[in-house]
Amino acid sequence: MRILILLSLCLSLAACSLFDGEERDEFAGLDTEEQFYTTALRQLNARNYRAAIATYEALESRFPFGRFAAQGQLELIYAYYANLDLEAARTAADRFIRLHPDNQNIDYAYYMKGMASFAEDVGFISRFLPTDPSKRDPGGARNAFSDFSMLLALYPDSDYAADARARMIYLRNMLASYEVHVANYYLERRAYIAALNRGRYIVENFQGSPLVGDGMAIMIEAYLRLGLDDLADTSLSLLKSNYPEHPAIDSNGNFIVRSEVTNPSLLYTVSFGLLGDNVDNTPLAPTQRPLQPPNPEMEAPEETRSLLNILTFGLLG
Repeated sequence: MRILILLSLCLSLAACSLFDGEERDEFAGLDTEEQFYTTALRQLNARNYRAAIATYEALESRFPFGRFAAQGQLELIYAYYANLDLEAARTAADRFIRLHPDNQNIDYAYYMKGMASFAEDVGFISRFLPTDPSKRDPGGARNAFSDFSMLLALYPDSDYAADARARMIYLRNMLASYEVHVANYYLERRAYIAALNRGRYIVENFQGSPLVGDGMAIMIEAYLRLGLDDLADTSLSLLKSNYPEHPAIDSNGNFIVRSEVTNPSLLYTVSFGLLGDNVDNTPLAPTQRPLQPPNPEMEAPEETRSLLNILTFGLLG
């Protein structure tokens, strides 16, 4: 038994020594700053991102003020991004912007910060399965839009400005689509004021997006459900003049009001739509303001009183 214990201890010590030797030999032969940088760049070009990250980090820790320090930090941002360490890429970009505000390549740091947020919004599952990104949490999309906006505001003539602008158009439409999904969710659950606020938000904040018409249609239906016909008519006129081909308008120019709402049952949800029902038959709120009944007292003509009736306080005359 003692022999087995001693043998296991010897094997453990040998393994530890071997591991320490490998760790010590990781950067064997790299003595100068240029050697570290050249090795890291070679690993990056070979798409060995993990090794490149380790070498760039070693370069930064050993030569923090060397002539390859700034370039190494920029390439480290890309190495993190390519290795899908997106939060590390954003942090490295922020650090470069803070340490090198006058660097001629600082626009690249802003661009890669936006790209990291953009890739973060895609999500892990979306890389393998087709999904609708507008139905997910828009936090990453908002961050990417903000990062690209900062790049265009500070460096409108950057080499990365055109790509950033194109991505912002995509992100704007995706964020607008997300708001449409949320507004329709509120409509289906008869939360008309919440739906109205979402529709107004789309119209006010996503000008230029084709989904502004959907925002107007949501506002019209919410106004109708709330009985605010005058506001619904005004919004409908705007929808007709700006989006005459919108699917919410029929051939006669009338607004198409949904007649049923989606309200999936538990059985429908757990069976992925194979069983159960997806329609709520509860009547919706009226889409027209009800007529007010006539008030006889208000509509009766005023009675003409004689002078005698007035003088006798209504007793005569």
